[in-house]
Amino acid sequence: MPRQFTLVMAQLNLLVGDIQGNTTRIIEGALEARREHNADIAVFPELSLTGYPPEDLLLRPSLKLRIDKALQRILDARLDIALVVGYPLLEDGRLYNAVAMIRGDRVLAVYRKQCLPNYQVFDERRYFTAGSGATVVEFDGVRIAMTICEDMWEEAPTRQAAEAGAQVLININASPYHRDKLVERMTLLSKRAKLVNCPVVYTNLVGGQDELVFDGSSMVFSGEGECVMRAPAFEEGFYPVTLQRRGDAWQAIAGPQAALETTEAGLYQALVLGVRDYVRKNGFRGVVLGLSGGIDSALTLAIAVDALGRESVKAVMMPFSYTSQLSLDLAREQAQTLGVDYSVIPISDAYSAFESALKDEFEGLPVDVTEQNIQARCRGVLLMAISNKTGRLVLTTGNKSEIAVGYCTLYGDMAGGFDVLKDVPKTMVYRLCAYRNQLAGEAIIPLQVIERPPTAELAPGQVDQDNLPPYEVLDAILERYVEQDASAAQIIAEGYDEAVVRRVLRLVDINEYKRRQSPVGVRLTQRGFGRDRRYPITSGWELGE
Repeated sequence: MPRQFTLVMAQLNLLVGDIQGNTTRIIEGALEARREHNADIAVFPELSLTGYPPEDLLLRPSLKLRIDKALQRILDARLDIALVVGYPLLEDGRLYNAVAMIRGDRVLAVYRKQCLPNYQVFDERRYFTAGSGATVVEFDGVRIAMTICEDMWEEAPTRQAAEAGAQVLININASPYHRDKLVERMTLLSKRAKLVNCPVVYTNLVGGQDELVFDGSSMVFSGEGECVMRAPAFEEGFYPVTLQRRGDAWQAIAGPQAALETTEAGLYQALVLGVRDYVRKNGFRGVVLGLSGGIDSALTLAIAVDALGRESVKAVMMPFSYTSQLSLDLAREQAQTLGVDYSVIPISDAYSAFESALKDEFEGLPVDVTEQNIQARCRGVLLMAISNKTGRLVLTTGNKSEIAVGYCTLYGDMAGGFDVLKDVPKTMVYRLCAYRNQLAGEAIIPLQVIERPPTAELAPGQVDQDNLPPYEVLDAILERYVEQDASAAQIIAEGYDEAVVRRVLRLVDINEYKRRQSPVGVRLTQRGFGRDRRYPITSGWELGE
């Protein structure tokens, strides 16, 4: 009976729906794990054959045929290593989120996920039937239990595995990132490892999928609840761990542990990965964005360059009569520092054409925000034209604070395909700029961009705080209302001005129609403006109460 074996956590970036390509990655990954690490088992993420989340692809009539072919390819490969692979299993008319252990041309065991998450970004009960009971497979004298993602967040599946005599617990995951998620996971895994009293191997997906980003951070915990190995966040790779028999028990030998990242580092890496994968997986030739000389577009440009390389990024300054010389200078400075393709396209002629076309319609009516919106829409038209002509994706630059209260223009600065900062509050924008400059050791985002009062420059002398509370106040109110579901009364009770609170909450409520039409963007918090916050546009409900 062997005294030790090696298991590799395959932290892969897979493409949703590419069952054939993902199967190839899995086979090649298993071969690499065997060749490079002499591994006995290679563990792949949740639903690794389809990628995660496959959403309504799971309802396609051809799903079973494609999955059966993929599994048969793995069996026919007769690999000299066992694989733990996640896939959708259609059985007796029911669809399960399943994991199989495969060795050579045999399926040794199958486990069906018991705990199906149906909150925040998860909608698994729409597709899957819950499984029941533990699955423990004998592997060369080691009793190995398998569970899937949410099964770890509930106690019952771990307890079942312990009662079934598990000596090692493998948990495969597609656990999306949000701010400070790693600490939550580590606390949970420590608790579950103590419960099962054996090593817990946690393998997680990595990569961007629409608004979701998966950070990897695969880990191994000892039966005493100690983290003995942790893979880097946001990086693909094959991470081995050796388990040794000591008496009747198995223990994981301590291995490398990636450093715990700061909040800013984690958020920034998630943004970079989210942009890179959205652009590349969707086949865009690069990106284009409006560079205004303001802080939001400055941060977006830095992220785009880090994600795609300077050769794939184009920045366009589109000045109008209200654009200051400082904005022109700062935009040019940053574009030159980062070495991106840079153009200046004034919008004065385009604006005048609209003004002339609308002259009769607007006769006798006062100048108001309409004229400001026309400026923004001129810029949107230009960026979309460049996108159509060159195959570049338009990155929009609105932050979460602005989107929350509707301080943005439909078909103007909201026009585009991906909003990098969609879930980044304005106060965090400043922190991320400071982080990126610190990382570079120089001001790749000019200091004057960070220090100047934020302004849309759509009217003479305009600054954001003419229309909004100070951002530190606004963001605190928004966090409580949007992310914590606090009522107006609860927020006011914390000491915030009642008039300000009620105005902010009303702005959030009445601008749902704008958010519904906004581009997708990277989710970084537990309640982003996307798939995990779905309010009706037409509603008589007073949300602020």
